[in-house]
Amino acid sequence: MSRSLPSPRFIVIDGKRHLWRDILELRRAQLARLREERQPPLFPLIEDARPKVQRTAAGRYLEPLLFDCEH
Repeated sequence: MSRSLPSPRFIVIDGKRHLWRDILELRRAQLARLREERQPPLFPLIEDARPKVQRTAAGRYLEPLLFDCEH
């Protein structure tokens, strides 16, 4: 007959006794902060105003424009 051991209530770190649930709560808060953090862009993002087909090299090759759009 195997008996499962109860979950530890305390953990000893550097000779100090800590509640295991407090450690888990701190870890959950740490993970939540990581999910919320966003890295700012390195440069300003500019919206591409070209037609959707012209936004890729393959699209420009398959459907070339008769005239240059920039003039």
